[in-house]
Amino acid sequence: MGDPAENQLGRRAFLAGVVAAATAVATAAACSGDDDDSADGSKGKKASSQRDPPPVPDGLPAEVFTLGIASGDPLDDSVILWTRLAADGTKPDGGLGTADPVPVHWEVAADEGFDKVVAEGDIVAEASLTHSVHVDADGLDPDTRYWYRFTVDDRTSPVGQARTTPRPDDDGADSLRFAFASCQNRQDGYWTAYGDLAEQDDLDLVFFLGDYIYEEGPDPRAAQPYRTAAPTDLATYRARWAEHKADPLLQAAHAACPWVATWDDHEVANNYAADIAEGAAPDDNAGKQAFRDRRAAAYQAFYEHTPIRLDPPDGPDAKIYRTLDWGTLARFYVLDGRQYRSDQACGSTTVIAGVGPMCDAAQAEDRTMLGEQQEQWLGEQLDESEATWNVLAQQTVVSAVPFAQGLVNFDQWDGYPAARQRLVEQLDDVSNPVILTGDIHLSAVGMLESEPGSPVAAELVGTSISSGFPLADAVEGLVKDLANVKYVNARQRGYVVCELTPDELRAEYRLVDDATKPDGTVAAAATFVVAEGDPTPKPLET
Repeated sequence: MGDPAENQLGRRAFLAGVVAAATAVATAAACSGDDDDSADGSKGKKASSQRDPPPVPDGLPAEVFTLGIASGDPLDDSVILWTRLAADGTKPDGGLGTADPVPVHWEVAADEGFDKVVAEGDIVAEASLTHSVHVDADGLDPDTRYWYRFTVDDRTSPVGQARTTPRPDDDGADSLRFAFASCQNRQDGYWTAYGDLAEQDDLDLVFFLGDYIYEEGPDPRAAQPYRTAAPTDLATYRARWAEHKADPLLQAAHAACPWVATWDDHEVANNYAADIAEGAAPDDNAGKQAFRDRRAAAYQAFYEHTPIRLDPPDGPDAKIYRTLDWGTLARFYVLDGRQYRSDQACGSTTVIAGVGPMCDAAQAEDRTMLGEQQEQWLGEQLDESEATWNVLAQQTVVSAVPFAQGLVNFDQWDGYPAARQRLVEQLDDVSNPVILTGDIHLSAVGMLESEPGSPVAAELVGTSISSGFPLADAVEGLVKDLANVKYVNARQRGYVVCELTPDELRAEYRLVDDATKPDGTVAAAATFVVAEGDPTPKPLET
C-alpha cells in the first residue's frame, strides 16, 4: 500500500527477530493534541532536544528496553513512537537505579537496516513519567511503511515497524488490512493470539478496544498468576502495566504495526461508571473522591504505557475519543464508552453479573453512554464524513441482545436504550456504518437495528485475547437464535482480522483452540462479509 518495493521486509523473519529480542529482554528483566510537539519539542527530520541532553546516569543497567517499543495513532505525515526505559518495570524505579532523567535517541528509517534514516531526534525520559517517552515523529511521507528504534548510549532497542496513513482526501486508497482485539487478563490464559497477530502479512493497524490490564489480585491457581499486587494507586498501576508489557508475544504484536487504543473498565476498576466504582453508593461523596484519585492514577499509568497522541493527563479526566482517516476509504471513530456514562441502572434487580430484568430507571431519556459532549462530537464527525466506510471502534455490545425472560446486560448498550436510539439516528444516514466491539469475551456477528428487521449497521464483536467467559454454552444457547445475531462463539479466545476495500469489509475470526495452555494453535473459525450498501453481514461461502 504505497510502500516502495525495496523497503518491503520478509515479515516472518522480522517478527522472529522481534520475538527473540523481546524474549531476551524479558528474561533479563526478571523474573496531546494532534498537532502538539512532544514534551521536549522533538519532531520530524530535523528534530532535536530543545536543551542539551543530560548525561547518561552512572550505573544504568545494560538492558533498559525490557518493555519493548510501540507505535500508534498514525497520521498521513507522522506517527507516535513509544518506549519506557526499565530493567524491571515492576519495581518502583523500573530497576534503573536512578531517578535522574535519561537521554534517548530515536530514529525512523525507510529500510530495515537503517541505511536510509529519514527522521531522528533526541528526547529526555523523565522519572515523573516513569522514564517513558512519546515521540511525535513527523515530516514523513503518507501511506508509507517505516522502521524505528531507540538508543540510550550504547544500548539499542528492538526494531519496530510503523506506517503513515494515506492523506485524508486520497481517493486512491483502496485497501486496508487491520485487526482488533481486547481483554487480556493474564491470569485467565496465554497470549497465543498475539503470536499469530504478529505474523499477519501486511497488517496496517491494530485497534485495541479496552481492558489492556486487569485490576484483580494474584491468584496462585491461575494459568499465569500475577506477580504484582492488585493496583489501586500510581505505583501499583505502573507495576501491573509493566508486568503486561514485558510479555514477548505482546511486544511482537506492538512491533508489527501501529496501534490505536482506547480503554474500558479494567484499566481502572470493574464496571465503573463516571465517578462510581462497582458496588459504591452514588451519593457517597468521600467514596467518589477516593475513586477519582484512583482514576487519576490509572489514567496516568495508561498514558505512560500507551503509544497515544495525547498530552499526559492532569487528574481524573482525559479526553481520548478521536478519529482516524484512511484516505476516503474509511473514517474510524475511537470512542470512550466508560468515562462519561451514567451509572448502570436497575442494580437492585440484577440476577448475576449485572444481568437482570429491565426497569423504568434504565429507560430514562437523559441516560447516556458517551456523555453529551462526546455524543455531539460524534454526530458532527459523522455528518462531515465523506468516507466510504464509517467504523466505530468502541467497547460494549450495541445491538439488542435480550436474554430469556427479558433479561438484559446493564453494562452494555441494552442498559442505555435512549442513548442507543440516539446513536441509531446518528448512523441511519451515514455511508456504510460498522461497529467494532470488545469487552464481552465472546465472538459474535450481529446487527444494530432501528426496529426488528431493519438493520442500520453491522456489529463485529471480537472475543478476548485471554480473558475467560463463564457459562459459555448456556449463553450461546440463549442468543444464537436471535434474528439479529448471525454468529456466536463464547468458548474460544482470539482476535479479528479485517480486510477493507471500497466494495466490502471481510472479517476473519481467528481463534485459539485452548488459550489456557501455552502451546495452543490459532486458526480461522469464521469469516463474514459486509458488502458496500448492505448492513447485513453474511458468512463467506467456501
